[in-house]
Amino acid sequence: MDWKLFLAVFVSIFTAELADKTQFVGITMSSQSGKPWVVWMGSVAGYMVVTAISVFLGSILGKYLKPEIIKYVGGSLFMLIGGLMIMGKL
Repeated sequence: MDWKLFLAVFVSIFTAELADKTQFVGITMSSQSGKPWVVWMGSVAGYMVVTAISVFLGSILGKYLKPEIIKYVGGSLFMLIGGLMIMGKL
């Protein structure tokens, strides 16, 4: 196993996901349901599926596109979605 890559991915994902809407959903659902373990299992399962899809798509796109193109398209989509959210369109 490439532990250096694993650690880089872990730190990147952990930092990016701190205090985002996913955590607020988990806090809200756990406090309302009183079942933190069920909420935790559902959160982990949902994140696993989303991550599997993104890794799968990334591996396919990586065969056909340069990493720079993927980076710029991803960044552009991120800014577009952020702009639409600020304008109240999403």
